[in-house]
Amino acid sequence: MMVHSSAAGAQPALDRPQVPHAGRGAEVATAPSAALIPRRGPLTAALVTARPRQWLKNLLVIAAPGAAGALGRDDVPGRVALAFLAFCLIASGIYAINDVRDVAEDRLHPRKRRRPIAAGQLSRAAGVWLGVGWMAAGLAACAWLGALPLAVAAGYVLLTLSYTLLWRHMVLLDVLAIAGGFVLRAVEGGAAAPVALSKWFLLVISCAAVLVAAGKRWAELRRTTRAGASRRRVLEHYSERRLLLLLWLAALGALVAYANWAFELPSVNGVPWRPLTIVPFALCLLRYGVLVRRGEGETPEELILADRLLLAGAVGWLALFALGVNAAA
Repeated sequence: MMVHSSAAGAQPALDRPQVPHAGRGAEVATAPSAALIPRRGPLTAALVTARPRQWLKNLLVIAAPGAAGALGRDDVPGRVALAFLAFCLIASGIYAINDVRDVAEDRLHPRKRRRPIAAGQLSRAAGVWLGVGWMAAGLAACAWLGALPLAVAAGYVLLTLSYTLLWRHMVLLDVLAIAGGFVLRAVEGGAAAPVALSKWFLLVISCAAVLVAAGKRWAELRRTTRAGASRRRVLEHYSERRLLLLLWLAALGALVAYANWAFELPSVNGVPWRPLTIVPFALCLLRYGVLVRRGEGETPEELILADRLLLAGAVGWLALFALGVNAAA
């Protein structure tokens, strides 16, 4: 069996910092000092709001057809590329809506206050229009791919928007909701190609997604604890010990599931290509765990791009995986 192919939101009034609201004038007046952020024109502000660095997460769309060795077949590359673009648009739309909802909270955050809407460089109305427009364009692209890709994308929108309103305030469910977003990205790739989804693929993606989500919570808890800063109420129900246990269980689950998938496939020309990929996969898990343990997992997309050892492990895994797919072709 082959492995196939997978947001900060509003807080309730008790959790949200109380900032007086007095219309658009107050929005500009309470924005961070211009000295703290770079100058941005409207187009640059819109691009920053779209969070292009976080599009890295949407590469999970490639996971299913890549694992199936289907990326060179017929129109699969074009369909997968369109699904990737669609999810980038949808995710950017959700980021824009979240920035509008969280503008008061973001202005009190050391990093988020530099976001264009929180900084007063982009109006709330513009943020809403951008968010709705990007999401509509992404859903339209998924509709062109078919009913199933559209259903998966719509589920992703419902999950992420409901996360900002509900799930992010519920202990453990907030982690599972974040993880669900990663899983749906991978499922979208399988639906767009289309290729079958195996239980081992879904289990690997699910466990790895929980690892990333728990790492975000761990880093946020450590940062607020060390700085003595205010934190969201849901963090009061977490402890470092509980999150550490969740991190270890998620990593172990991902490794066991991946090993099961790798050993299910026969060797090609006497070379166990797929089992060999377990080594770089395990090393990447270990390295990511070390970095998360240091409290560096709050922005996983930046962490992955910045760490040379993680990148080297990913390149090694990709090389072995590609050699296996090529040998089996």
